[in-house]
Amino acid sequence: MPEGPEIRRAADSLEAAIKDQPLTEVWFAFPELAPYASGLVGQRVTRVETRGKALLTHFSSGLTLYSHNQLYGVWRVVNAGEIPQTTRVLRVKLQTADKAILLYSASDIEMLTAETLKTHPFLLRVGPDVLDMSLTPQAVKARLLSAKFRHRQLSGLLLDQAFLAGLGNYLRVEVLWQVGLTGNHKASQLDEQQLEALSHALLDIPRLSYNTRGLVDDNKHHGALFRFKVFHRDGETCERCGGVIEKTMLSSRPFYWCPGCQH
Repeated sequence: MPEGPEIRRAADSLEAAIKDQPLTEVWFAFPELAPYASGLVGQRVTRVETRGKALLTHFSSGLTLYSHNQLYGVWRVVNAGEIPQTTRVLRVKLQTADKAILLYSASDIEMLTAETLKTHPFLLRVGPDVLDMSLTPQAVKARLLSAKFRHRQLSGLLLDQAFLAGLGNYLRVEVLWQVGLTGNHKASQLDEQQLEALSHALLDIPRLSYNTRGLVDDNKHHGALFRFKVFHRDGETCERCGGVIEKTMLSSRPFYWCPGCQH
C-alpha cells in the first residue's frame, strides 16, 4: 500500500505532465462532475497537493478536484490522445496539447470550491502531511503532546491519518526503530530527548524516502539513501545492536522491531 512518499511522487509526475499548461480537453465519468468539464477547458492546473492519500488538483479558476484512490484508484500519465489498453474504468481525463492525466477506478471524486474545500469532511479530519515542507518538528512535537494524542500508543497513533497524514506501516516501523522506541510507548511517557528525536524522525524519514525515490540500498557507503532497517527484515541482524529483528502484529498490521535496542 503506497504511503506519503509514493503519493507525493505520483503527484509530482502529474504536475510534470500538465502543470501550467492550458487544458484542451476535460472529461468526467460522474454526472455530477460533468457540468464542470467545459468551463475547465482553457484553464490550467496550478498544483497537485497531497493530503495523506488524497490528491487535490487545483485549477486556475479556483476550483479543486478532490480524489482519493482508496484501494483501486490509479492515475496514469499518457501522451495527448493516447488511449491505454486497460480493463480499468476511466473516471477523469485532463488533457493538454502534449499530455493527459487519467484517473482510473477511483470512486471518491468531488469538485470543491474555495469554500467547500475548507469544510470537506476528510480534509477536516486528516492531519498535516509529513511531505508538507512547511511542517516543522516543533509542530509535530506539539501534536504529540496534545490532549488528543499524548496518551495514545505509538503503534496505533502513527497509522492514524488524523495525527499525521502520509504515514503508513513501513514508515511506522522505521521511525520507531530509528528512535529506539516500541509501539507500546506513549508520548506522555517520553522524556525531552526522546520527544525531540521522535518529532524529527517523523519528518526526516518520510522525506528521505521521498527524496531518494524509496530506493533500498544495502551498500553502506551510500548512507544518504533511504534503507529499510527493520521493515521485512525479520530474522536478520540489527545493524545497530547486533540483535535479531522480530516480527509481530500491532494495530492489526505487521510490526518489525529489534528487542535488543527498542525498549
